[in-house]
Amino acid sequence: MAKRDYYEVLGLEKGVDEQAIKRAYRKLAMQYHPDKNPGNKEAEEKFKEINEAYEVLSDANKRTRYDQFGHAGVGGNGDGGFEGYSGYGGFDDIFGDIFDMFGGGFSGGRRRNGPQKGADLKYELGITFEEAAFGVEKDINVSRHESCNTCSGTGAKPGTSKKTCSKCNGSGEVRYAQRTPLGQFVNVKTCDVCHGEGSITETPCKDCGGTGKVMKDKKIHIKIPAGVDTGSVIPLRGQGEPGIKGGPTGDLYIVLRVKPHEIFQRDGTDVICEMPITFVQAALGDELVVPTLDGRIKYKIPEGTQSGTIFRMKGKGIPSLRGYGRGDHYVKVVVEIPKKLNDKQKELLKQFADEMGEDVHEQRKTFFDKVKDVFGI
Repeated sequence: MAKRDYYEVLGLEKGVDEQAIKRAYRKLAMQYHPDKNPGNKEAEEKFKEINEAYEVLSDANKRTRYDQFGHAGVGGNGDGGFEGYSGYGGFDDIFGDIFDMFGGGFSGGRRRNGPQKGADLKYELGITFEEAAFGVEKDINVSRHESCNTCSGTGAKPGTSKKTCSKCNGSGEVRYAQRTPLGQFVNVKTCDVCHGEGSITETPCKDCGGTGKVMKDKKIHIKIPAGVDTGSVIPLRGQGEPGIKGGPTGDLYIVLRVKPHEIFQRDGTDVICEMPITFVQAALGDELVVPTLDGRIKYKIPEGTQSGTIFRMKGKGIPSLRGYGRGDHYVKVVVEIPKKLNDKQKELLKQFADEMGEDVHEQRKTFFDKVKDVFGI
């Protein structure tokens, strides 16, 4: 019988990349694997055909020869096919999904019921703008599992003890020998009686239900450094969930959320604030009392200050988280225009306008000169 085209066997078009070939192979290999189709000769033949096609198309040199000369370019039989498997790379990657599907692994593999690190915990903490800038110390309450005091963490009722699982003899694993086209493998599964624990609690502790752990609130003191911002994370090693079977305790991660400030905004280590001033202050200049993180500070602005002008107060911003000094404090002044004027005030302003004259409004004059140039009016 003539061999089918290898691309057709894997359901692919010519020109596909290596990942597409691997995905197609995995899907078909899992579908027609002999362990999933015991006694099905047709499935076994398809499985061999799939592996033969993959061995050629997954090898760049073989694939090139196959694309040019067809089956003749690879010896007419795919250089051995599945029966002639000779150890191409990525065995665990290719077959891992298949053996995971059957719940197994290779003999001598890593035990799954050994010591494991406890789960990590996350705690979101809100702090003020000033606390983020200068640092603060806080006490927080974290709910986490801890060893049960009643049974000392064994899970067994006081006065009783756990018994070794008779099915797995305390290993937590059950091994089955399986014969496959690849040879004989030892399929390792978690014991379904003790669920991988290796022991059985016949009389569980009433306080923890046999788990050996109870949920408790733990007060933890933390130090928040100066310069943190929203999204900053403070790791506390060993403050998470307890480990399993003697494994290390997990970690606690404090995620900070800085509350918005009523006056200040932040840009890195710089602080920005917008401050209203009167027309008279802008025109004549004045000594302002500026709010900063260090309190109120006097700052003199010159006469003729324009609305939107930004003044810099060096070193009055937020301390660097790395300890390299402080940012700056920027004050943006905004001239407030009175919305309600009495008759006397209006008259005084008109007299002021007459006194000033148009020729002194240099910016206004320049603007209208540009309008004339553009529109010719």
